[in-house]
Amino acid sequence: MLLNWLSRRLAAYLSKQVTEQSVRTCAWEALERVLQPGDVLLVEGNTRISVAIKYLTQSTWSHAALYLGPDAGLGAADNGEPHVLVEADLEEGIRPLPLSFYRNTHTRICRPIGLSDHDIGKLVDYSKSRLGHQYDLKNVWDLARYLCPTPPVPSRHRRSLLALGSGDPTRAICSTFIAEGFQLLRYPILPVSLSHSEDDRDCDAQRREYFRIRHHTLFAPRDFDASPYFDVVKPTLEQGFDYRGFRWAE
Repeated sequence: MLLNWLSRRLAAYLSKQVTEQSVRTCAWEALERVLQPGDVLLVEGNTRISVAIKYLTQSTWSHAALYLGPDAGLGAADNGEPHVLVEADLEEGIRPLPLSFYRNTHTRICRPIGLSDHDIGKLVDYSKSRLGHQYDLKNVWDLARYLCPTPPVPSRHRRSLLALGSGDPTRAICSTFIAEGFQLLRYPILPVSLSHSEDDRDCDAQRREYFRIRHHTLFAPRDFDASPYFDVVKPTLEQGFDYRGFRWAE
């Protein structure tokens, strides 16, 4: 009981903002129009735990949410706005959210290719079945050790430090929750190898990386951005951007 109390206190501490909110790079209306069910919305967080995740993964992205759309039956916020996102929150666990929660945040859309309506339905059912499950607080304690400004962690070991946590199936971090959903569909996130050459050092390193992540079922938010199987969708370009009509300040 004491450990649970300490974990909740630590989660509240790590959820506090420590940096200014990052500037979003696309119009809210464009983001709202372009998102499709099954998209992964990456977020550049500004909390204490975001600092640790971004350092360890050497990435802009510290959080990920799964977009399921207004027809997913996730309920609505107090203001009547439909919940369209599902995420694993540090304090509240796996929860639904309206899109406006990230209205003023720097985000990126990563889109799986070729999902059918049946696949989307399986993602919705999976997400609903996980609502209320708690964040993996063992992972929180692991990450908390690396919050000093320059933690003495060699670059080659930073990524493996995320392959921690309790392994309890009723607990997850944000990217684990989403990755497990795509694993149910047999949809790949990271490649098994880059080539079939036995002499390819990059190929061998990729195999080791893939095995480590698959074994621990822990993925980082950046994996969806780096994945060769997810398209990076930029709302401004999707709306028919023409540089000739861009207005420059003289």
